Amino acid sequence: MNLSFGELCCLFCCPPCPGRIAAKLAFLPPEPTYSLVGDEAGGRWALRLSDRAEWQYSRRELDAVEVSMTRTHRGSRLACMFVRCTPESRFTLLFSHGNAVDLGQMSSFYLGLGTRLGCDVFSYDYSGYGASSGKPSEKNLYADVEAAWHVLCNRYAVPPESIILYGQSIGTVPTVDLASRFECAAVVLHSPLTSGMRVAFPNTRRTYCFDAFPSIDKIARVRAPVLVIHGTEDEVIDFSHGLAMYERCQRPVEPLWVEGAGHNDVELYGQYLERLKRFVGSEIPLPEMP
Repeated sequence: MNLSFGELCCLFCCPPCPGRIAAKLAFLPPEPTYSLVGDEAGGRWALRLSDRAEWQYSRRELDAVEVSMTRTHRGSRLACMFVRCTPESRFTLLFSHGNAVDLGQMSSFYLGLGTRLGCDVFSYDYSGYGASSGKPSEKNLYADVEAAWHVLCNRYAVPPESIILYGQSIGTVPTVDLASRFECAAVVLHSPLTSGMRVAFPNTRRTYCFDAFPSIDKIARVRAPVLVIHGTEDEVIDFSHGLAMYERCQRPVEPLWVEGAGHNDVELYGQYLERLKRFVGSEIPLPEMP
C-alpha cells in the first residue's frame, strides 16, 4: 500500500491520475486458480479448479457449485459463482473478496462460511481477475458489483431483502457503493478502507477530487444495518479506517474489533464467526418466506 517516490512526486508536482495510482495501490490479481469450461451451446459452464485453489471438500460438494458468466455495462465478461450451502437458506451473501485472490482460492472459504452461517454465498471476480476479462480499475469495480447484483436478483431470483452485501478489504469499496444505491438486507464491512488517499497518507482529513475509493463519503447513504469488523493491529488498512466507517453509519450494529488481529487473519479468531452468527441470526429482519 506504500507509494513509490516517483508516485509521490507525481501527486505533488502534476495533476494526479487516480486510476493509475489506485491500480498500483489496490489490485494484485493472482495467476488464475480456476477456469470455466462452456458447453457447445454456451449456456452452461463447468468449474475446473487447479491445485492452487486448495479445495477442501468433497467432489459432490464441488459439483454443487454453480458458475456462470455475465457482462458489465463497461464491457467486461464477469465470472460468477453461486455456492449453495444450505437447502433452507434465508439469506445470501453477495461477497466481494480481497485484492490478491480469485474465486478459485475463495471457494472453500465460501462453502465453510456459508454452511456455518446458514447462508448461501454468491461471488464474482473483478475485471482482470480469474476468468473475468478486462482490467481492474475503480470504475470497473463499481460496474462489476452491479452486474453481479443483477445476476443474483434476476437469474437466481434472490430478492434484495434476502441479500447481505459482504465486502472484505478492497471488496468493501464496491460493497459500500452498491449499498448506497440499492436496498438490501444488511451489510458487512470486513477491514474496510475510508479512501485511497487516507490509506496512502494517514493524515489526510478530507476527500480530494482525485481521491480513489471514497467510501467514507458514501457510507452515510447506506440505510441497511451495517456490521464493521476490523483487526486492531491491521498493518495494511489501519484500524482507524474501520472506526471512522462505523462512526459514519446510519444504522450501525455493535462492531467487532478483533484485538491483536492483522489484515489477513481476522477469520482465524473465534469471535469472528460468533459475531457473524449473531448478526445473521438475530440482528437482521428476516425476509418474508414465499
